[in-house]
Amino acid sequence: MSTQLKRSVGLGLLTAYGVGVMVGAGIYVLVGAVAAKAGVWAPVSFLMAGLVAAPTALSYAELSSRYPEAAGEAAFAAEGFGSQLLAVLVGLAIVATGTVSAAAVLRGGAGYLQTIADVPSYVLIVALGLSLTFVALYGVLESLAVAAVFTAIEVVGLGLVVWAGSQAPVVESFVTPEPIVWIGVSAGAVLAFFAFIGFEDIVNMAEEVRSPERTIPRAIFLSLGITTVIYALVTYVTVRVVPLSELAVSERPLALVFQAWQGEGHGATLAAIAVFAALNGVLAQIVMASRVLYGLGRRAKLLDVFRKVHPKRGTPVLATVLIGGCVVAGALTLNVAQLAEVTSAILLTAFCVMNLALIRIKRRAPDAPFVVPMAVPVVGLLLSVGALVLYLGVY
Repeated sequence: MSTQLKRSVGLGLLTAYGVGVMVGAGIYVLVGAVAAKAGVWAPVSFLMAGLVAAPTALSYAELSSRYPEAAGEAAFAAEGFGSQLLAVLVGLAIVATGTVSAAAVLRGGAGYLQTIADVPSYVLIVALGLSLTFVALYGVLESLAVAAVFTAIEVVGLGLVVWAGSQAPVVESFVTPEPIVWIGVSAGAVLAFFAFIGFEDIVNMAEEVRSPERTIPRAIFLSLGITTVIYALVTYVTVRVVPLSELAVSERPLALVFQAWQGEGHGATLAAIAVFAALNGVLAQIVMASRVLYGLGRRAKLLDVFRKVHPKRGTPVLATVLIGGCVVAGALTLNVAQLAEVTSAILLTAFCVMNLALIRIKRRAPDAPFVVPMAVPVVGLLLSVGALVLYLGVY
């Protein structure tokens, strides 16, 4: 078997991949939680969250232009701190978070699918998990093409939500809103921040991207910008037509938008869209985590076995099979809801480490193919630390 991945991914597919990772199933439940904190000003919370994520995204963009490798975070940590042990630990943490996140989303997707098809959840979990693992094995171009189709379905579905919300009657709480309370808006922004987690996955595709030094930063900017606009629009129409008292306690807030428009009867449509969102999230995480495991093979002898690449398909076979199997097993057996909460804390810690790594690297070598001001990683570090402290305080 070869040890080289195929460079076949361009800006369009990579951007769609990034949008698909971020615009996942979370938006279907997160709007209500943010509205409970920020009221009708929830769209402002999402815009604030996008701004909070932006400095760290910019830091990732410069780091990826300097070190375009699979297992990007591991490479950044190694270069920033000169420690292979830290690099491997960071990489394994990213693998674990991706696997657990995929398991949680797979279980949720199977639950949505059960509302459409009367099939036991364990059958759906195994069937969906194995199918997505096969797609990931078949080829990166094919995987990202499938993910792009899923992303298009998600975006169209959310576009329908925006359209339905624009046609429904406006509620009184929107016509005469309470004065803005920045404490509530800020608390909502902390929750909304987790809807933007996913841009960091883009850097781990570096060894399969054409001209990664230029393509990856652009894909990060585009995906973050597109996602911010989508979130703000969806949240705007939701608080426009759904009473806050209902929105704050609903587990399916976007379904309330359709109900405000034409009453009951659109549950199956939203469930189908949520299934595609879940499948997209699972596929993206399997692809990402397997690339990180592949990249770690060059840093630890015990992981060298995962450097094996299929000679024709150009995919890391053993890494993909292991990650896919762990995702299915995790969805079947683990308390993935609690584990998923831990993964958010791990990712925020990784953001802190990445911003600090860039600060150290820039002090030694200021030049790079793509450069951001020193203030960017400094602000990114402060915001990531603040978000981590607030998150740990909540959970």
